[in-house]
Amino acid sequence: MKAKILSGKEVVARLREDLASRVEELGKRGIRPLLSMVVVGDAAPAQAYIRGIEKACEAVGVTARTGYFPPAIGQEEVEEHLAALNQDPAVHGVILMQPLPPHLEEGRLAALLRPEKDVDCFTPGNAGRVMAGDSLAFPPATPQAVLEILKYYDIPLEGRQAVVIGRSMVVGKPLAMLLLKENATVTICHTRTRDLAALCRQADLVVAAAGRPGLVTGEMIKPGAGVVDVGINFVDGKMVGDVDFEGVSSVAGAVTPVPGGVGTVTSTVIVKHVVLAAERAASS
Repeated sequence: MKAKILSGKEVVARLREDLASRVEELGKRGIRPLLSMVVVGDAAPAQAYIRGIEKACEAVGVTARTGYFPPAIGQEEVEEHLAALNQDPAVHGVILMQPLPPHLEEGRLAALLRPEKDVDCFTPGNAGRVMAGDSLAFPPATPQAVLEILKYYDIPLEGRQAVVIGRSMVVGKPLAMLLLKENATVTICHTRTRDLAALCRQADLVVAAAGRPGLVTGEMIKPGAGVVDVGINFVDGKMVGDVDFEGVSSVAGAVTPVPGGVGTVTSTVIVKHVVLAAERAASS
């Protein structure tokens, strides 16, 4: 058996078609969704992500503005900039790119950003609302991208056993909450979980988000199960995921590739959140 490849490209095409239509409708009311990205210090680590978001915005008619600030900028200056974005009705979404220079207090900045403009779940308020199952909160883009892929390819979730490998607040924990909301039975695992392979073999869906290349092998997968690879690792200059793609593909029913899977969808999810924020602002 050869697994079905869950390509992110098709998911993006469907999302963009829907978003372009919604942006057009907002335009008829004189509203153009706008995302403001804030980059402090070295932009290199986030540059690919920034370019991906800018490209995704352009594809559906959303405006993206990126502000670059020197690494030595003071806390008050960043806070003043975020406060200005909070108050600007033309700005619908804000992303403060990470990592931040060590002298900046991330907690204070996160607490300052208005949750309705926090389109990548940076604020503690949004994180708490996601964990509580609040449908108005914007989840982090990567877990939402996983859900978009599963729904596009009609991977059943209700009543199914799901294993999420990874416990970060960026992917693992919020993804577990999103899957619970879809009525899956979720087990959160990590690299220190005892007999991880046995738990995975019981699962109808395995999501790998641990940052360990080749962590999930074919021997760990139940025949016909779905496998989603969130990992991004570089081995000998080549991008690979947390899943042994060749080994898993011969057992699983469906699997996402790396590259070309979850990462492909993430930028468009950010744009989806910006458009939704603009729609909510217009109706308030």
